Amino acid sequence: MTITVQDITLPHGITLSCRVTGPEDAPVLMFLHGFPEAAFVWDPLLEHFAGRYRCVAPNLRGYERSSTPAGVEPYRAKHLIGDIRALVGAFGGRLAALVAHDWGGAVAWTFTAAFPALVERLFIVNSPHPAVFLRELLGNPVQQAASAYMNDFNEPGSEDRLAADDFAMLWHLFDRSGATDPDHPGGGWLTDEVRAQYRAVWSVGLTGPVNYYRASPLRPPTGPDSAVRSVVFPPEAVTIRVPVHVVWGEADRALPPSLLDGLEAFVPDLTVVRIPGATHWIVHEMPGRIAAEIETALAR
Repeated sequence: MTITVQDITLPHGITLSCRVTGPEDAPVLMFLHGFPEAAFVWDPLLEHFAGRYRCVAPNLRGYERSSTPAGVEPYRAKHLIGDIRALVGAFGGRLAALVAHDWGGAVAWTFTAAFPALVERLFIVNSPHPAVFLRELLGNPVQQAASAYMNDFNEPGSEDRLAADDFAMLWHLFDRSGATDPDHPGGGWLTDEVRAQYRAVWSVGLTGPVNYYRASPLRPPTGPDSAVRSVVFPPEAVTIRVPVHVVWGEADRALPPSLLDGLEAFVPDLTVVRIPGATHWIVHEMPGRIAAEIETALAR
């Protein structure tokens, strides 16, 4: 089936540009992308499931053709969750599964904890649960070092530095994981065609995507007064009450597998699949494996 682009204006005025396919009356799968990605990264998954599911992949606010509100406040979690709640309403009010990676996963964890009745199951790809991430940011020097870039992104003008020299810093995020090396496990996916898709998205502007980092207190502490030190997650607010299937590329440089330790305390019905050698960009590297794992989750 053909993937169409639908610009959906939500009741609170935000427009999300969505990639959509599959029968209109079928159960809904929703896919949330991360940074510095966009909805197109899910196209192989949309194509795989289109025969049986209504598949929806929004560009999150601040990305591509979706609304990009000015300032940092509109990128706080409550607003991102509000977007997804309204979008779920626009597609029937309940999801067969919410599939998410990276920042999309951050939104998905919190959304599912808040609205379990709207999600039958959650599927997470390399995105830490907020309570586990907080623990690691506060107490694990390895995670603090791996996430140091988050403080760099928080600085004024970081979007200009990311865009300089034809987005050299962003290409480096991919290149250091072997994205252009066909001899690297899972590598070779950053083709000229995919590079052009990314360049088109980034050329719209990077302030919205970077504002996700500026709006969140979850980044490594730099002193005794760092905002992250005052964050508290009541267990009842971050416990996930639906089945959760987590896939984790173990060669992720920013999100090491230690973020899986203790996850079961917040996810009573948990399946974890570790994939050695896969990096943070596993959605690009192994779309067939991700599709197979989603099939397994849907069959439970």
